[in-house]
Amino acid sequence: MDKRISQTILDDILDNISIVLVGTTHPGNIGAVARAMKTMGLRRLCLVEPKRFPCAEATARAAGADDVLYAARVFPALPMALVDCHWVIGTSARVRSIQWPEFTPRECAQRTMAVAKDGPVALVFGREHSGLTNEELDHCHAVMRIPTNPEYRSLNLASAVQLATYEIRMALPAEQATPNPVAADESDAISALEREGLYRHLEVSLQEIGYYDPEKPKKLMRRLRRFFNRAEPSRSELNIFRGILSAAQKAARQASNRPG
Repeated sequence: MDKRISQTILDDILDNISIVLVGTTHPGNIGAVARAMKTMGLRRLCLVEPKRFPCAEATARAAGADDVLYAARVFPALPMALVDCHWVIGTSARVRSIQWPEFTPRECAQRTMAVAKDGPVALVFGREHSGLTNEELDHCHAVMRIPTNPEYRSLNLASAVQLATYEIRMALPAEQATPNPVAADESDAISALEREGLYRHLEVSLQEIGYYDPEKPKKLMRRLRRFFNRAEPSRSELNIFRGILSAAQKAARQASNRPG
């Protein structure tokens, strides 16, 4: 394969990978993250509700990665930053009451590279002091947990991004390697927007058939989100399931309209 063509393919893969920062409070950290990204060849930076941006301190800390910083996209809410993503992984140092599938940075990088050959991927990092909320993790397929000293787990935001992006760089295929053809089920991967449509349809359907009471949710929808994110259904499988939901809704409505 021509070396220039091969490098173009690798650049396209890296351009499918977004680093998403949620609620970053210190603008210097945004600049440091841009620097960490550029050293590993990543360019897509998304900011969700940053406290201060743009900011001169962010530019100073970027240390030459101004192009990444200036191209950063700002969003008012996390779902808007993930609309087209085929795979989303959040980061967390805390143990949660409901467990998400977990990856190490190395495992995350390998999976990221496999999916990014076909479509957009996002790595989501939370606030410096409190991380991501459970509601934000609801939009993620899995969690990346960085192994640290159990007696001192504090890791700077930019350092965490640097570790993750380094592993992504190491997971890149050799420059002369021919990328594997995309499997049929991978090319049928669904976007975050399509997943959210499924979850809304599922919630409405379960209410209509009397299985789900939004006044007493008991974490049902969160558990169902975890189930489907873990299963990673293809678009054809999603359409089958939504067809089943529609049929159940129709049957429930017909039953309610029958004379008693």
